[in-house]
Amino acid sequence: MVKALGGAAITEETGMESIRGKVAIVTGASSGIGLGIARELARDGAVTVLAARSADKLVAIVEEIGREGGTAFAVPTDVTIEADVLNLFRETERRAGPVDILVNNAGIADATPTDALELERWREVLDTNLTSAFLCSREAIRVMKRNGGGRIINIGSLSAKSPRPHSVAYTASKFALEGLTRSMALDGREHNITACAVHPGATVSSLVPGVTDRLETDRIEPADLGRLVVLMASLPSDIAVLDTTILPVRVPFLGRG
Repeated sequence: MVKALGGAAITEETGMESIRGKVAIVTGASSGIGLGIARELARDGAVTVLAARSADKLVAIVEEIGREGGTAFAVPTDVTIEADVLNLFRETERRAGPVDILVNNAGIADATPTDALELERWREVLDTNLTSAFLCSREAIRVMKRNGGGRIINIGSLSAKSPRPHSVAYTASKFALEGLTRSMALDGREHNITACAVHPGATVSSLVPGVTDRLETDRIEPADLGRLVVLMASLPSDIAVLDTTILPVRVPFLGRG
């Protein structure tokens, strides 16, 4: 049985809120993890706005989601460019309404030893993985404050807990993303805005072509991660998961020495 509570639909059996009709923006939504999250949000009834640089891919995904009964819009966006991010939120509000859920997923990886890393590459990784999350979250918070609350979900990495060798830029960006998340959760508290970080282990994705897209065992499927995001977005509005790690059971993370 579903009942309305404070403008949100609550399922009495579970105490969870329905995300049906809520507006969700997913960055990096053209492939991999972002695509998996976008699909699951749309399947649960969210009006899903897909943001990425690959316009052709986004159009095809919107059509696929529509065929499955969902609602999605594509807004081609380079999330490292402030003007693009401003346009993303303007277009979202014009076409779908004010954003309720933001998933900051856009990211790139790098495997360069510290002493070989060029400043330009360092800045590219930090801009893509961290500055984009700041820009999108800033605009989301401006909207959410006017509309009584919302959720920001940042996709981090197991590397924010235990780094791999030769990943200084990527690791720094993901550690910083966790700090950004906590700061936003604090700043948003009085406005009913929650922020959380999800740190996935080995996930099938396009993050490292030829590696992460070819994982055969001990892996997370993007749909599994998408269902976790849906669960977090469906919590009662006064409940937040600040930080969570999801990984295959046999990945050698715990017990390292």
